[in-house]
Formats: sequence, C-alpha cells, structure tokens
Amino acid sequence: MKLLIVDDDRELSALLTEYLAGEGFEMDTVHDGEAAIAAARAGEYAALVLDVMMPRVDGMEALRRIRRFSDVPVIMLTARGDDMDRVAGLEWGADDYVAKPYFPPELVARIRAVLRRRPLLERTRRNEMLVLGGLEIRPRKRRASAQGQEIDFTPSEYNVLEALMRSCEEVVSKDVLSLEALGRPREAFDRSLDVHISNIRQKLTSASAVGVTIETVRGVGYRLVAQ
Repeated sequence: MKLLIVDDDRELSALLTEYLAGEGFEMDTVHDGEAAIAAARAGEYAALVLDVMMPRVDGMEALRRIRRFSDVPVIMLTARGDDMDRVAGLEWGADDYVAKPYFPPELVARIRAVLRRRPLLERTRRNEMLVLGGLEIRPRKRRASAQGQEIDFTPSEYNVLEALMRSCEEVVSKDVLSLEALGRPREAFDRSLDVHISNIRQKLTSASAVGVTIETVRGVGYRLVAQ
C-alpha cells in the first residue's frame, strides 16, 4: 500500500513516514498543495494524508482540485481542531479527519479503515456518469457521448473536458486546467491548452445533439455551459 503524505512540517513528515514504514506502508512525501495535486494525478496511491494548513495552496483547495479527477481516499490533518474545518473538509470529499497532535496508531487505524471501505466505494461509483445538456461522460471508461453516439477525444482533450464537467458550470482558470488536466503548470506563452479547448469546441459543435459549449471568461479561464 503506497500513501502520499502532504505536510509542510518536514520534521513531522519524516517521523510519520518512519512510523508508517514500520506498519508496512510505502510513502511519497510532498510539502505544499500544488505538489500534492500534481503527485495525486501522476501517482497511484492507496490513500492521501493531507494537512490543511500549508503555503501556496492549502489542503482544502488541494482537496477540491483533486476531487475533480480522483476519488482516492483522503484523510485530512489540522492543527486547529476546528469543527468548521472538519465539516468543510468532509463536504469537499474528505473520507476522514484527524486533529493534530494525533496518536500515530489512531492515524494508522483510520487509514486502514478507509482502505477497507474502498471496495464498496469502487462498486458504488463504477456506474458514475456526469451529464450536462445532451453530453454524457463516463469517467471510469473515459468515454463521452451524445444521444448514445460516442465522441472521440484525445486523452488530453478528455482530461480537459472532464475537469470542466466536474466544475458544474463554474469558471475554471487556465492555471488550474493546465495543472489538473495536462499535469503541468501553465507557462506564460504555452498555447497548448487553448488548442485543446478549440478542438473540444469543434467536436462538441459537430455533435449537434450535445447542446453544450465552452465559454471563455476573458482574463480568467473557461466554463462548460448548456445552451
């Protein structure tokens, strides 16, 4: 079982990694939210242990972005023990919540508990489908269709489309789309995301039954809207 530990406290991360190794786990460790998002997309982890209070992108925002492309089990950590943090984390899709300072055997027990629930989660989400207008996508199969007719997207185009679908018609910034859908930070003169958006638009227009378009929000990003 490989875990991703996300905590800006490097000393605590090292101690936790050593303890979990003794419990039979393998670990990768990162120290900020942006690195957590990239690692979650690139790696295959049994679960994430994600601290709330971090620089750059905090744990709550990292969780929100990770949930757009992954349902990997996530256990949140906080030094505050704030009930509102706990509620917010669970609403964003956390599987469990542990307040710092924590008792390591309890954290291990909670990790193992969410892993035991994983097979049931897989069965219940196997038939998940996202729908907007006439557009349907099936994340498990990575397929998109309109009125039963499949629309052929490249892997990168599909990643961009799914990220927009999961935003529920909210605007998604170019920086977020690049990181979450393409797996890399957006460079100043990088036009690849714009090319993918243009190709997706053409394919959605060609599938006349879709009734969905990508709207540009100038200076911010894109959103998917039903016409």
